[in-house]
Amino acid sequence: MTETMRPPVADRTESLSPRGRLRLIRWSDFSLVPVIVVLMVIGFIVSPAFLTANNLTGVLQSASELSLLVLGEALVLIAGRMDLSLESTIGVAPAIAMWLVLPTHGGRFNGLGLPTWTAIPFDLLVGLAIGAFNAFLILKLRVNGFIATLGMLTMLRGLQIGITGGKSISDVPDSFRYLGRTQWIGLPAAVWLCLILFALGGAALAWFRHGRSLYAIGGNPEAARAAGIRVDRVTWIVLGIASLLAAFAGILYTGHYGSVAADQGNGWIFNVFAAAVIGGVSLKGGRGTIFGALTGVLTLQLVVNVMTLAGVPPEWDQFLNGAIIIVALIVSRFASGEKQD
Repeated sequence: MTETMRPPVADRTESLSPRGRLRLIRWSDFSLVPVIVVLMVIGFIVSPAFLTANNLTGVLQSASELSLLVLGEALVLIAGRMDLSLESTIGVAPAIAMWLVLPTHGGRFNGLGLPTWTAIPFDLLVGLAIGAFNAFLILKLRVNGFIATLGMLTMLRGLQIGITGGKSISDVPDSFRYLGRTQWIGLPAAVWLCLILFALGGAALAWFRHGRSLYAIGGNPEAARAAGIRVDRVTWIVLGIASLLAAFAGILYTGHYGSVAADQGNGWIFNVFAAAVIGGVSLKGGRGTIFGALTGVLTLQLVVNVMTLAGVPPEWDQFLNGAIIIVALIVSRFASGEKQD
């Protein structure tokens, strides 16, 4: 909810009062809200079950896992980079964690037998390691970020298949499943956790110097460097956070469905980028908001839900999903009055 920032703008925001910072909220960030309202009306017309608590709760829980990848990708895109490997991280991180902690024999999938309480820390460590390796390739070896993370995507997918033998892992410890299946105050814990993380992400971009520096780095990295921003350090951090969020999404997804699917996350990166872009995040960096990314996720999930309730044959899902995304992009483009680079 903050305007595109260059270093001078970032400097000015440091002296703004809370009321002044609120003025930085762009009404164009709400451009997808009418689209969401229209989708909800269509959903109600298609099926009265759409507005039931169970259905809407299911939509929110399904959106929660994808939204963490979108949150991470939005931060990376605002900083002027991109990370394609997030869709593999959501699968390989929990798969490696299960491989480390499951018993050495007697189960459908045999692991190394480490204590089960270490599964979540291992999962998050794998995410951090992937993000650090991506940053090493991009910042130290100066490898093209798109190609490097595309290679990581493929390599991590192959690693998951190699470890699991191409099979799903169903013997997931209860401690690993807790966050994905429990409810807090009437809603899935995953929903609450995602709301907290999105609020933290939005606050970081609006209120904290390092968060605001992402706009300066994405807009003009050389100018940001000249302004005293440690561009490489911030980029290392944001790539690490994105992979960490993807690994955490893996915990929520695995807990939600009770297993690590053999193809977990496969093909998600398309929806991740679609949600970020229709939410107003620029692929060229320096522009976008966390709130916009969140509305992008909700739009996509509502589209899927409405199509499911309408009984659309699965063979048409991909076509209709892409067509509706294009329509949402056009509506968002004219509602915001800004080009979607």
